[in-house]
Amino acid sequence: MKIIIPMAGRGSRLRPHTLTVPKPLIPVAGKPIVRRIVEDLKAALDETVEEVAFVIGDFGPEAERQLHKIADSIGAKCSIYYQEEPLGPGHAVLCAKPSLSGHCLVAFADTLFKANFTFDPREDGIIWVQKVEDPSSFGVVKTNENNIITDFVEKSPTFVSDLAIVGIYYFNSGEGLRDTLQKMVDEDIKDKGEYQLTSALALLKDSGVKFRSSQIEEWLDCGNKDNVLATNQRILELKKSSEKLVADSATIENAVVIPPCYIGEGAVISNSIVGPYVSLGNNSTVEDSVISNSVIQNNSRIRHANLSNSMLGNEVDYHGEKSEISIGDYSERRP
Repeated sequence: MKIIIPMAGRGSRLRPHTLTVPKPLIPVAGKPIVRRIVEDLKAALDETVEEVAFVIGDFGPEAERQLHKIADSIGAKCSIYYQEEPLGPGHAVLCAKPSLSGHCLVAFADTLFKANFTFDPREDGIIWVQKVEDPSSFGVVKTNENNIITDFVEKSPTFVSDLAIVGIYYFNSGEGLRDTLQKMVDEDIKDKGEYQLTSALALLKDSGVKFRSSQIEEWLDCGNKDNVLATNQRILELKKSSEKLVADSATIENAVVIPPCYIGEGAVISNSIVGPYVSLGNNSTVEDSVISNSVIQNNSRIRHANLSNSMLGNEVDYHGEKSEISIGDYSERRP
């Protein structure tokens, strides 16, 4: 099995955090979004994952190093491809053309999910979906009584279906997907000015490929600060019994940690109340503060603060007051 992860977009709605770190590498409950996607998919598969292929923009060597580490953590080869122009999701998948062979999972690194991803790899293909109230901003599917997909529609202003495509797909034949995407580009088949993956799915369906729809349980958005905090809260709840959330090397002195919280390696909490729903990154320090429902990344220092519903990036020095804030990397705030 191969996992293809298109993630070339930076995530402008999550600025300032995505000015220095691409959105899929923003941590949620202590792990980057894209790592959680890869681990959840790997855990659901009976097959060995032989390769994880990431399609990225110009993210720099540190981001690429992290992606190699994610693939290594599940014993898979790491391949990195580049989407140099934003020509659409179908084009993004085609950028990983050399890796599109055999059994393939395609997972866009925009959101996290709670779902049962087990399936029979002998099936032609599976598209995971979720019912939504307003489907006009999503690609959607229509299905028959057996959950076999009969139509794909990309962001229709008129109602077609409320089954939104969530961004995870299984293909029995990566070669069939590869050749269909290449045909779209060669013949310049676009929808709304882009090469859409839904267009390729429709072509595959018309050629006889049977796609089954499968509904997820929860769709956890990471598009902006408030959504990241809500997703962080939910993941902490889901993982509190299955993951070690407080590192052995963390130091907690004259302080209270209200679970569930993630406390990273080398973190120090003193004279403070932290939690619930706080993620505190590696080597970050909290002194004389009260913090709840917040994500604080690595190597940051928080003093004399009362923070809630906040995000702080890496290398932040915050000496403050009662606040609801969103501060990017390498920032300093003093009274």
